[in-house]
Parts: sequence; C-alpha cells; structure tokens
Amino acid sequence: MKWIYLSIAVVAEVIATTALKESDGFSKVFPSVLVILGYGAAFYFLGLLLKMDTSIAVVYAIWSGAGIVLVALIGYFIYQQQLNIPTLIGLGLIIIGIILVNVNSMAH
Repeated sequence: MKWIYLSIAVVAEVIATTALKESDGFSKVFPSVLVILGYGAAFYFLGLLLKMDTSIAVVYAIWSGAGIVLVALIGYFIYQQQLNIPTLIGLGLIIIGIILVNVNSMAH
C-alpha cells in the first residue's frame, strides 16, 4: 500500500501543479478547483503514508523529487519549454538521488 499511496500523492501533486499554471492566477474556475483538489489529495495520501511507520525524509524526498522531474517533463512536452544541458543534468541528479534514497531506505 505504501507505493500505491506514494504514487497517488505524486500524481495528484503533478496534476495540481500543472493546473496551477492553467489557472492563470486562479482566474479560471476549473483549473483552480483542480489545484485545490489535487493538492488536497496529495497531502491526504502523504498523511496516510506517514501513519505507516515510514520515514518522513524518504517519503518527502521521493515525492518532491519525482514531482519535479514529472513537472519538468510536462513543461517540455505540453508547454514546449526547453530543457538545457544543465537542467537535464540536474534532473538526472534528482533521479539518482531518488534511487539512492530508495536503496538506502530498503537496506534499513
């Protein structure tokens, strides 16, 4: 269940962040509602996850890191925002960090 809750939290946060851009400063109703619901769902599932004897550091590192990478990809594919070499290196380091945090947390 931990991975399911974490996956839902990441997807909800990515949807909310994408809707935040679309809300145009909360001037559009549907994207604004999606922002509130998305972040609400993300924090709800993070809360459930943290009740399960999980490390807040590990959960937050995975949640935020995965969210950053996914939002960057959405920016690239949907909004045609360019990802230069330093940005790609940074995103790669985030992915490496997520892997290292996971491997280390499984070892304990």
